[in-house]
Amino acid sequence: MQRYRRRNTPAFTFLAYFTFIAGVALFSIGLFNADMELNEKGYYIAVMILVAVGAILTQKVTRDNAEDNEIIAEEEERRRSGIKPPSE
Repeated sequence: MQRYRRRNTPAFTFLAYFTFIAGVALFSIGLFNADMELNEKGYYIAVMILVAVGAILTQKVTRDNAEDNEIIAEEEERRRSGIKPPSE
């Protein structure tokens, strides 16, 4: 039986959420206080959202690719040793 192991500590998870929320809050405060037209502020908000989504997706794709490499390596090892894969 395989035990589940958490990837991150609760402190690291808290730090990740805190920095994201603090960054969005500080950017929003700065944008609110900026002397710009409304369409310029909207552009910067759209860019902020795009950057946040891009960062999250890049992190997810990188993690998924690393997990896929581990799974492929395990399957190749099973093939070499002649062990049948577990049935699903």
